[in-house]
Amino acid sequence: MPTFNTLEKLESIKFEKENQPVCLHCFININPHFTSFSNSNSNFFNFQTHPKLQSLNLDQDQAFKMVVVSKPLIEQFFVKPSKPNTNPLIIPDIPLIDLSKPESKHHLVKACQDFGFFKVVNHKVPSKFITKLESEAVKFFSSPVSVKEQFGPPDPFGYGNKSIGRNGDIGWVEYLLLNAKPESNYPQNFQGVVNDYVTSVKTMACEILELLADEMKLEPRNVFSKLLMDEQSDSVFRVNHYPPCPEFQENEKNGRKLVGFGEHTDPQIISVLRSNNTSGLEISLRDGSWMSVPPDSESFFINVGDSLQVMTNGRFKSVKHRVVANGTKSRVSMIYFGGPPLSEKIAPLPSLMQGEEDSLYKEFTWFEYKKSAFNTKLSDNRLGSFEKIIAS
Repeated sequence: MPTFNTLEKLESIKFEKENQPVCLHCFININPHFTSFSNSNSNFFNFQTHPKLQSLNLDQDQAFKMVVVSKPLIEQFFVKPSKPNTNPLIIPDIPLIDLSKPESKHHLVKACQDFGFFKVVNHKVPSKFITKLESEAVKFFSSPVSVKEQFGPPDPFGYGNKSIGRNGDIGWVEYLLLNAKPESNYPQNFQGVVNDYVTSVKTMACEILELLADEMKLEPRNVFSKLLMDEQSDSVFRVNHYPPCPEFQENEKNGRKLVGFGEHTDPQIISVLRSNNTSGLEISLRDGSWMSVPPDSESFFINVGDSLQVMTNGRFKSVKHRVVANGTKSRVSMIYFGGPPLSEKIAPLPSLMQGEEDSLYKEFTWFEYKKSAFNTKLSDNRLGSFEKIIAS
């Protein structure tokens, strides 16, 4: 049997497509013994070994099992049962806000203060933009792996699979992370539909931000929205696909959940999300329990971002959320993350500060916060190092 000295010369290991372990990408990404991985054909997986493995003197069969046998690796995607909410009377309703109503301004502010998360209807985003984008997303994620990987790995934009960021976070997800600027390079047929969709969704996000400013008596009313409209706005667009998982049912019996995208807050100003009608999104409540968000493909969900929390000196809350994948249904979601220019200074707005109110946060540029956020794990308290210690 050949050792790894010989195995390194092998071009591929073949196995039946129907038995292909979906988490193989993840294994290669998180296992330091392997330095590269590519898929040139849907039935073949090529890999190169790390020189350190040569000293292990493993034969081909052992090496094959290390790469292909994925049963123990699937465990990494499941989390233990979360803290249950034992009092159904305190499970809140997700705020539903009709943007066409005059009173929406008041409800928007209250939702940002109490939840940091809400659903909007009468949003004026044309349904044809939504339908076209979802159709193109489904086509792309249904493509052979070799086609999708032409747009990866993400650096920072591009196609990714299982590995999220650069700090070891993983999830049962494949995704496209795209620059929201119109001139960006997208996969074929994505350019036009993404531009139409993002332009419309950004308009809605700016309207929401201006309604918030109106209700809070802030001048100018575009104090938030101008950061998204700036030509240098550092906004991004993400399309996620959470495929079905064959091992889901046996784990579900034990109350465990399949992590699609781990718990986190969004670092930008505002996030606008929609998905197909497959459930999965959960938000963290103040008691530490998790609340499932019923899917609604006709509406949009809005998240307060960390930057908006800072600009309002903590009045608005950036909510921690996550996605748990479904065992039998695919979930497709698309998120616009409205961010400021990299050089923009982020700090509590002086016009919001009352009396001798102290600033809860140190001033920072968006570049500084973005760099800090992307050097941490998803679940870390990203704002922690920017919080001021206030003497009591």
